[in-house]
Amino acid sequence: MMIDVLYFAWVRERIGLPRETVQTDAETVQDLVDELRRREERYDVAFSDISALRVAVDQELCDFDTPLKGVREVAFFPPMTGG
Repeated sequence: MMIDVLYFAWVRERIGLPRETVQTDAETVQDLVDELRRREERYDVAFSDISALRVAVDQELCDFDTPLKGVREVAFFPPMTGG
């Protein structure tokens, strides 16, 4: 399946792209992360500590064990802070 993957903040800086469309057989977000990490070192570095990342699937916050069946978009970003 084809999925749009969006990268924000330091994730985008480490990967060097704001977004891309990827062909994947991943069943979960974690499977997608594993596939991306195997692509190139820049992905491996960006996803080396997923506890420092948040993920949204089709613009809904979710966990890394979320299934990807029927998903169009996955976004990765650092935790949000504010006041």
